[in-house]
Amino acid sequence: MKVLVLDVGGSNLKLRVTGHEDRTKIPSGADYSPERMMADLKRATDGWEYDVATVGFPAPVVDNRLATEPWNLGTGWVNFDFEKEIGKPVKLINDAAMQAIGCYDGGRMLFLSLGTGLGSALIDDYKVIGLELSRLRYSSKYSLEDRLGKAGQEVSGRKKWEERFHRTLKMLRMAFVPDYIVVGGGEAKRLRNAEDFRRVDNMAALEGGERLWNDERFKL
Repeated sequence: MKVLVLDVGGSNLKLRVTGHEDRTKIPSGADYSPERMMADLKRATDGWEYDVATVGFPAPVVDNRLATEPWNLGTGWVNFDFEKEIGKPVKLINDAAMQAIGCYDGGRMLFLSLGTGLGSALIDDYKVIGLELSRLRYSSKYSLEDRLGKAGQEVSGRKKWEERFHRTLKMLRMAFVPDYIVVGGGEAKRLRNAEDFRRVDNMAALEGGERLWNDERFKL
């Protein structure tokens, strides 16, 4: 089965189809709408053949529907009919959960994505659970996302940001009792100490979008 995978982010739209190793990257942004995405998609995939599609979003997804509008994109996503516009069966999924699927090796895995914000997911025996750990409090004033997202790093500096990350990781390990923790996202490369987690690059998201269709063990 050939799968078209779209990873819709606040900075870029990344896409790839089964059989192609290279990904296409298109700028998005705070005013990026589903109509613009479809126009970009049609131009970028002209001549591509695929059977189904996976679309990853930086927002909660429930029953194959976006629960809220992504905070770092334009509006109109919640009620957008992806299957009608793409013309193929579509699975919608939180972007962190999609990336987690791409690097899952069995057992109980906690996944964190460090980027503009903080994404998170848990996979337990192929059951995929999208989390919203970014909303948890780091302190009375700041959320986890405030401290561990890109803005928190810019304010505090890389060293202090990494100290906070490892302190948070220790608490999350005690709370979720995972067999292992994987960290991805564009800012993960800035972590110098990777002794207590496994690091992956953003290609894992595109791999996850394919695995979601081609590996029936995964359940959303």
